Amino acid sequence: MQKKEFKSESKRLMDLMVHSIYTHKEIFLRELISNASDAIDKVYYKTLTDTDKTFNKEDYYIRITPDKEKRILVIEDTGIGMTEQELEDNLGTIAKSGSLDFKKGQEMDEEFDIIGQFGVGFYSAFMVADKVTVETKAVDSETAYCWVSEGTDGYTIEASQKEGHGTKITLEIKANTEDNEYDEYLESYRLRQLVEHYSNYIRYPIKMLSEKTRLKEGSDPENPEYESYQEDEVLNSMVPIWRKNKNELTEEDYKNFYHEKRFGYEEPLGYMHMNIEGMLSYKAILYIPGNAPYDYYSRDYEKGLELFSNGVLIMEKCGELLPDYFSFVKGVVDSEDLSLNISREMLQQDRQLKMISKKIDSKIAEELKKMLEDDREKYEKFFAAFGNQLKVGTYDNWGQNKDKLQDFLLFYSSKEEKLVTLKEYTDRMPEDQKYIYYASGLSVESLDKLPQVSIIKDKGYELLYLTDHIDEFVIQMIRTYADKEFRNVSSDDLGLDESEESKKDQTLTKDEEAMMDEMKSLIGEEVVKVKTTTHLKDDAAYLSTEGDLSIEMEKTLNVMGTGEQAKAKKVLEINKNHPVYEKLKGFYNQDQEQFKLYTQVLYNQARLIAGLPIEDVVSFTQNISKLM
Repeated sequence: MQKKEFKSESKRLMDLMVHSIYTHKEIFLRELISNASDAIDKVYYKTLTDTDKTFNKEDYYIRITPDKEKRILVIEDTGIGMTEQELEDNLGTIAKSGSLDFKKGQEMDEEFDIIGQFGVGFYSAFMVADKVTVETKAVDSETAYCWVSEGTDGYTIEASQKEGHGTKITLEIKANTEDNEYDEYLESYRLRQLVEHYSNYIRYPIKMLSEKTRLKEGSDPENPEYESYQEDEVLNSMVPIWRKNKNELTEEDYKNFYHEKRFGYEEPLGYMHMNIEGMLSYKAILYIPGNAPYDYYSRDYEKGLELFSNGVLIMEKCGELLPDYFSFVKGVVDSEDLSLNISREMLQQDRQLKMISKKIDSKIAEELKKMLEDDREKYEKFFAAFGNQLKVGTYDNWGQNKDKLQDFLLFYSSKEEKLVTLKEYTDRMPEDQKYIYYASGLSVESLDKLPQVSIIKDKGYELLYLTDHIDEFVIQMIRTYADKEFRNVSSDDLGLDESEESKKDQTLTKDEEAMMDEMKSLIGEEVVKVKTTTHLKDDAAYLSTEGDLSIEMEKTLNVMGTGEQAKAKKVLEINKNHPVYEKLKGFYNQDQEQFKLYTQVLYNQARLIAGLPIEDVVSFTQNISKLM
């Protein structure tokens, strides 16, 4: 029997198949099972075109048989089989696809799916096997043939004996090495795992003999004896839930699938079942989880949906299918139209992914909007888990998605004392209110006590309390909503209409202006100016800011450690109606030491109210003691 050389260029190409194309060695089982499924599909197609033949699905299956002692793994099918010429053409020529030729030769309908169309999947067997034997018998043929190869040296083909049509592939598994544990491919539990992971939705049963135990016949009930026996076990579920019609499925079915896939330990808050037909057809089931994974807000978290091609897992986490702001979504996508690369581990056309991603993006937004409008309690639970991700998405990429995401954001309302949307806030704004007012700080309780907050509340206006460190960055990016600008209550210009009497109260004498300048000089570069205000009631002073950088943003940026210290342009505002102001004027003209003392104490008090540290705590306490 003469050994034949492979018809492709090459030893080098075979080496590439075995060592470079596939990322994980375990993929070989997925490839061989997919080829076996194709072989059965071909029989099925022949029965559709040949009226003399019938297709009884129970007669068609794929079987896996490991043998630890002999170190062999067998994958066999009851498919179409191959003639001698087909063996020569399909296995003697690397990268020639018998499935693709069959599809073209039969002028098959595009809707009829054949998984393997590249002709390289078979050679992945050499990643785990020293020797591969293929015994095959074609439908309607009396003769079987045996193909044997030990790799790049070539192959042999000879006639053999085989009952029934189909193909039996025997892999002589490699010995373990320091880097690779090949024994795992002879373990039943591991083979079961691989089938469930990659080939669970192959449409034909994948069988394997399983060890069982039963009560021995005639055994004494008081001293029972048990015996072992082997029984066929079907390893795959065959029909994926996403291929079923929605009206066939219950809410319980969707929840069970969510837990089977281990997408989360709590109940999902929502699910979406998509069935898209067109130039690019695909099916998908997507979930909004009930909780955030422990690593969700860390760099270790990897987003993505499980991507299948005709029921075969291609990618465990296809990140391109989800935008970052919806990275919390879990689920599966299955398409028969994907243009895969040669190893079926990646896609060749980004355009296809973009088309699917765009539809998924819209579907998720639609589901969130429905939840927000119809089930506020559930939405608030979702927002507690993933709201920060929506906020990041609002200002990420220079705010290009802010218009899409801003209506999903929730902020605490000073008036409603609960979370509200921006729309809910603006819908109830009084006609004379020019701005959307907000205060930023650590907690609702602390913000509610701020002197500048009372100014806005006294006008009868509602405030949004921003208590997450990223909230103010989000507001700065949105800038306006419903044609209303946002205004920080810490701004030195609150945009309030002043009465003539109030404007008169704000007028300073030259002596008072000089006093403000002197206070600025005593405080130094920590403030850009000192001015008076008539809006405060009980507080003597507070810090406001000029420009876009607020005190809270300064704190956040400095904690982030960007390399440079951020510094807001702080303004010390003194309550002109407070008794302290009169004392200040008296000390300014008569006692410079007391004037300096009051200035320092007022400034440090304002820092404390703003949540800023006091650089010299000892001096501050000494100054308080002097006043006492």
